[in-house]
Amino acid sequence: MSGRLWGVGLGPGDPELVTVKAARLIGAADVIAFHSARHGRSIARSVAAPYLTPGQVEEHLVYPLTTETTDHPGGYQGAMDDFYADCAARLAAHLDAGRDVVVLAEGDPLFYGSYMHMHKRLADRYPCEVVPGVTSVSAAAAVLGRPLCERDEILTVLPGTLPPDVLADRLRSTDAAAVMKLGRTFGNVREAFELAGRADEAWYVERATTDAQRTAPLADVDPDEVPYFSLALLPSPINNTFTPPAPRSVAEGSVTVVGLGPAGPEWMTPEVRAAIAGADDVIGYTTYVDRLPDRARQRKHGSDNRVESERAAFALDLARKGSAVVVVSSGDPGVFAMASAVTEVASAPEYAEVTVRVLPGMTAAQAVASRVGAPLGHDYCVLSLSDRLKPWDVIAQRLTAAAAADLAIAIYNPASKSRTWQVAATRDLLLEHRAPETPVVVGRDVGGPAEAITVTTLAELDPATVDMRCLLLVGSSQTRTVPRPAGPLVFTPRRYPATVGDTSPGAG
Repeated sequence: MSGRLWGVGLGPGDPELVTVKAARLIGAADVIAFHSARHGRSIARSVAAPYLTPGQVEEHLVYPLTTETTDHPGGYQGAMDDFYADCAARLAAHLDAGRDVVVLAEGDPLFYGSYMHMHKRLADRYPCEVVPGVTSVSAAAAVLGRPLCERDEILTVLPGTLPPDVLADRLRSTDAAAVMKLGRTFGNVREAFELAGRADEAWYVERATTDAQRTAPLADVDPDEVPYFSLALLPSPINNTFTPPAPRSVAEGSVTVVGLGPAGPEWMTPEVRAAIAGADDVIGYTTYVDRLPDRARQRKHGSDNRVESERAAFALDLARKGSAVVVVSSGDPGVFAMASAVTEVASAPEYAEVTVRVLPGMTAAQAVASRVGAPLGHDYCVLSLSDRLKPWDVIAQRLTAAAAADLAIAIYNPASKSRTWQVAATRDLLLEHRAPETPVVVGRDVGGPAEAITVTTLAELDPATVDMRCLLLVGSSQTRTVPRPAGPLVFTPRRYPATVGDTSPGAG
């Protein structure tokens, strides 16, 4: 028995707009076929990627030309006809062998799509079914928030390849319109809207529903920046109010490094939450990646905490292939976390074209400080006691310098199973410059189920109570602890006295 041919519409670009049926068929198919230009990047495959399964055969159908000239005896059309005949033969071989074949199609398979060329050549020979998809026209109206047509209005869909005067005639006689196939035709299309006297009503929509989505009044668009996957929309004239939508949070082919905050989702910023929701791939230390919910269309890649450079390179390589990647860190990604690793690796020439963004997060130091008041209310420094990436001698020099400068200090990574002596050594170094009664705050698992806050002094700090899940805040000479029934209040006044020991009022 022969296999079955499926033409599957993927919708306009957002993998979440793939229908339930399309997702099921993609995951169950023996063979996945998709088109691309000679650069090899397939938008269809990138949209379907969350639904692919291991072991599937992929038939990559590469167009012999797009806008190039050809020496084929039949010209452009002859070259394309030969290409489609060859593609059909490749798919027929799978179907003859009893394998089910899914041909991926952006938007709807029978709406200006490449699948129809396979359908015409194979549908009369094999069992065949077409699964419709959301069209780019519907997506464009959705992202603009404008009705396409109402009541008795007429919607006209036009190819941008028509001559400007023909397009103009059509635009004059319709209520609403969508003009497809822009790219190199954009200049002629805008001219047609101007000839029709409707340029001020028209909108430009690029890559609707994807992370690279862009909208603008048609008159404001630079013709040199218009890709093929865009359209001009003339919405319903009845409802002509419009507010441009906010841009999506993550761009295709990019790496966004985000901070999750110190604990659960309530510590995460809305900006970071939106970036994670829009990502194709989420990468990070396994403990942090596991904090995030699983999403059907999203791949999660957890790894050991000691492979930061490798993790960064993996993220950048995925982005070069078109993936929208989010790299997660706890706290803020720029504080002893992945932003430094990603930007360092991204500085290599091979990643020059990859967009890299960093979104901030609540730091552990801020979280611990908030539990007791404002111990970091004046100048302070941030140090890590981990000697995995820098020698202890450097750490000791910096501790001594910070103490001598009378800075409050936030100390990260104070101890681990293999580093049990550094807290005591730190305490002794600081006592050379700080009074024994200097306030110290020990915060453990702030925001988590095992949260505990201890307020003590430098002299009474017990190293045995400190481990890797703790963060220490050491006050300056001006930091004060005020006993209160609900727990001590710790603060550092914002005004620093002209002479240390001056008791003039602080404020500000």
